[in-house]
Amino acid sequence: METKPLRKILGSIRKAAEDYDMISDGDHVAVGLSGGKDSLVLTAALAVYRKFSATRFTLSAINVDMGLKGTEAERVRLKAFVRGELDVPYYEVKTDIAEIIFDVRKEPNPCSLCSKMRRGALSSECVRIGAGKLALGHNADDMAETFLLSLIYEGRLNTFQPISYMSRTGITVIRPMIYVPEADVKGAVNKLGLPVMNNPCPANHFTERERMKNLISSICRDIPFARDRMISAITSPERYSLFPPRNKVDK
Repeated sequence: METKPLRKILGSIRKAAEDYDMISDGDHVAVGLSGGKDSLVLTAALAVYRKFSATRFTLSAINVDMGLKGTEAERVRLKAFVRGELDVPYYEVKTDIAEIIFDVRKEPNPCSLCSKMRRGALSSECVRIGAGKLALGHNADDMAETFLLSLIYEGRLNTFQPISYMSRTGITVIRPMIYVPEADVKGAVNKLGLPVMNNPCPANHFTERERMKNLISSICRDIPFARDRMISAITSPERYSLFPPRNKVDK
């Protein structure tokens, strides 16, 4: 696989890994590989990164089959690419997540429950194969969207963390692409011709997250640098300036 289209992404991944001590010598890192563009680019980039990084680590990929129909042929291509082209061990976890969410529970807003169930399946497989770290493909745009989701729908100033520990399973979740803009991910997919799987989820493009994505795009039409400023504000704690706790104002 040609590595030139990944150079900028690799630089961003190295910076994130160093800033937050994401990967240590001897780690077994498993990528949560959905087959979408972000997780596939992350898998490809880490497959290259492990070759030149001073940190020596083992890499695997875990795909959670949610039971949605119409993905069989694409899943075969994905497995062949990861094992053959990237030389990364590929593990597939069969689940009935789609049936539970859409047929049994008939969830009107399925994303939160789906995410928790997929994370649980990924964590269990990490434990089974001996991977202590789970790498997820969230990019910089996802970070801004999550911040707006939390702000608007929950009234919280919050987004996902670069690195977090799941005490129940002992797995550490890392997000090596937090500095990577979505545009760079799309560019790498197009230049490399990666076998991205279509998303057959019935809720795809009809989610609250999609609203936030569209909102940011709308703002950027009038203020082109708005997305970059949002991401910079989130990743720069020294710029935070919010209210102190009530009755604890310095006098």
